[in-house]
Amino acid sequence: MEPPYIMKIKVGIIGGTGYTGVELLRILATHPGVSVEVITSRGEAGTPVSEIFPSLRGHFDIRFVAPDEAQLENCDVVFSAAPNGVAMSHARRLVEAGTRLIDVAADFRLEDPKVWEQWYGMPHECPDLLEEAVYGLPELNRDSIREARIVANPGCYPTTITLALLPLLAGGLVGTDDLIADAKSGVSGAGRKASVGTLLAEASESMKAYGVEGHRHQPEIHQTLSRVTGERVALTFVPHLAPMIRGIHATVYATLKSDDDDLQETFERYYAAEPFVDVMPGGSHPETRSVRGSNTCRVAVHRPGGGSRVVVLSVTDNLVKGAAGQAVQNMNIMMGLDETQGLGAPALLP
Repeated sequence: MEPPYIMKIKVGIIGGTGYTGVELLRILATHPGVSVEVITSRGEAGTPVSEIFPSLRGHFDIRFVAPDEAQLENCDVVFSAAPNGVAMSHARRLVEAGTRLIDVAADFRLEDPKVWEQWYGMPHECPDLLEEAVYGLPELNRDSIREARIVANPGCYPTTITLALLPLLAGGLVGTDDLIADAKSGVSGAGRKASVGTLLAEASESMKAYGVEGHRHQPEIHQTLSRVTGERVALTFVPHLAPMIRGIHATVYATLKSDDDDLQETFERYYAAEPFVDVMPGGSHPETRSVRGSNTCRVAVHRPGGGSRVVVLSVTDNLVKGAAGQAVQNMNIMMGLDETQGLGAPALLP
């Protein structure tokens, strides 16, 4: 007897030729609950997906189509993996058609359209939709994500840093006026485009800070942490480019209000029910390679010398929990699926 017919969720992807696009395809290729119906690219319209990405041969028998020819409104869920500014041009048409949108770029992450314009250099096309967009960090907004028409998938740095700080800030255990996040990212965080700074000969065997005067992810982190605490936080955030392909390592510093708190127990209790946050044993030092290719964020909490400073180490794969994996996690929540569906693969080693 054949198994009962299961209606699969129809998925579309806007902008499928970048690293986030191919990572979405890699994850969705083995997701039992979805069918990828359409994927767009202006430059590669008409080209089979497997020709651009040979790693997907045998998994997808579809071709890229031009955005204006794509039947995105016929999909249940659309992921926008295109550059900033693209998702907002599709958003109104999609939600009016009943299609739910997950933007993996930044179009709906900031609540204030003036702040958006300041950091992204363009006016927002649908500021009214900013009011209803839900920030897609499941560990913070799971209930709202379930009902959302538009989900703003968090940035990779904000995900890694916010998950390091949530137990401390939600519990009121640290001050909010001297938070520091020192974070390193692999070169894939810059996207799949020609750039001298991310060439192998330029980025290998070297590391540098960038965006010290201001980075686009800073207002996003501020907005999220301020919502958790109910007050504006003061955060110094310094990103670095590290000589690796993928991964983020964030070292986050805060000042404790009390000497009496059991920090390890606090983190373990806070994340006890979270499938994709792994609180490591006391004294651990998580490595980026331990999450490579997985949707897991590993965190370890330290209190050097028993002093008033708490140091949290947090690692993610910037393309998975920092982008495509978290987007699929959000889709699962929105569509009433098991939150972990399609995301159970362990990290890759070596």
